[in-house]
Amino acid sequence: MARTPKTPKTRTPAPETIIDRRIVVDSLSRIEGEGRLRVVVRGDEVVEARLSIFEAPRFFERLVVGRTGDEVIDIVARICGICPVAYQLTAAMAFERLYEIDIDPAVRELRRLFYWGEWLQSHALHIYLLHAPDFLGYPDALTLAKDHRPEVERGLALKHAGVAILERLGGRAVHPVSLRVGGFSRVPTRLEMAALRPELERAVSDAQATVRWVAGFTMPDFDREPLLLCLRDPNGYSLDDGRLVTSEGLDISPADWESSFVEEQLIDSTALYARGIDGRHHLLGPTARLTLAGDQLHPLARAELEAAGGVDPIRRNIFRSITARAVEMLHAAVSALAIVDAYVPPDAPRAKWSPRPGRASWSTEAPRGLLFHRYDVDEAGHVTAARIVPPTSQNQASIEDDLRIYLPRVLQLPDAEAGARLEALIRSYDPCISCATHFLELDIERLPAGGADHVA
Repeated sequence: MARTPKTPKTRTPAPETIIDRRIVVDSLSRIEGEGRLRVVVRGDEVVEARLSIFEAPRFFERLVVGRTGDEVIDIVARICGICPVAYQLTAAMAFERLYEIDIDPAVRELRRLFYWGEWLQSHALHIYLLHAPDFLGYPDALTLAKDHRPEVERGLALKHAGVAILERLGGRAVHPVSLRVGGFSRVPTRLEMAALRPELERAVSDAQATVRWVAGFTMPDFDREPLLLCLRDPNGYSLDDGRLVTSEGLDISPADWESSFVEEQLIDSTALYARGIDGRHHLLGPTARLTLAGDQLHPLARAELEAAGGVDPIRRNIFRSITARAVEMLHAAVSALAIVDAYVPPDAPRAKWSPRPGRASWSTEAPRGLLFHRYDVDEAGHVTAARIVPPTSQNQASIEDDLRIYLPRVLQLPDAEAGARLEALIRSYDPCISCATHFLELDIERLPAGGADHVA
């Protein structure tokens, strides 16, 4: 979400920096959206590691002004085609908290099923089509499928299981239409829910196989201790309730993200750049959730996590996030199956409510990490101001920190291989900028030894 800053900041190095190598990836591939990687080094010293997000601003925070809660839910779904439920449910829960709406427990379980469906399809997409080729030596999923057809078909089946849930509960998989403040516009019958069971039974088995598959990948050597942030719910695995916690002891309400974190506009990016009020950078997503809330995993997922080596290697090596996603995918599949088996339709699909003025805010866990929404609402229930903080803008600083740590280990490699290793690190975060599937050429500029360059 882009906003006009009062005092833009920049990460541009000093004008007299002397360098001997510049690596530029003009368009990152196998991520959702358009981003650019620029690396500058002087000998073995990293001068600059910059991930720029250059998609045109989309102004969703202005588009929702003057709208009601139900209208906001439909609008924010368009922010992302991969995780629309995350945006919809975060907005819905923010309004429901302000309006003090009591949600039927059966409706709440349906919403969790809805979210698990999104996690299934998103994690399957990332693991099989975007990230696995990096570890197996393939440029893309189509080439991977030539030699690993059964595995890719397994990934597509897992993705479809998630899509089936989204279609059943949301009316369609992309930009669903049934979620409303207070519940849903309609809920499925028991027969409609039972139709999901065969795919979900297979999804549990396929997700188990996925954890074992990716745990066997050879991981690049990488080690650091990140500051982690996620929701922790004593009654279940991180999703839409509980407390916001960090690995260093922060413990606040999901509505209070702004009390401990800030965003700033940088000149070279159309995405805002989030950090703690103390200036420190935090890491979101599967790594943070497994580390801080892994004791709430379903026993089957927890057993597979331990068999894969436990959480400590995942916490310290960002490349192992692919294993974390596989474990979460298993948790999502087995949790979804349990909800389907226990389903009893609620008495009404939607609670009655009346608007009131105030501030509506909440956080939930999108597949890629924590998502925060805040809406200021007038007496008629219309939004007067909004703030939406997506996971990628919060992870961007952590990505750059990891690039600086990893760069010295790849500088002795040929240019193309070094660039590919850096892209693989970025993909470990599954950054969601929009939807992009094609890589442009890697451009590396070399300067004469001892030469000078002014870095713009």
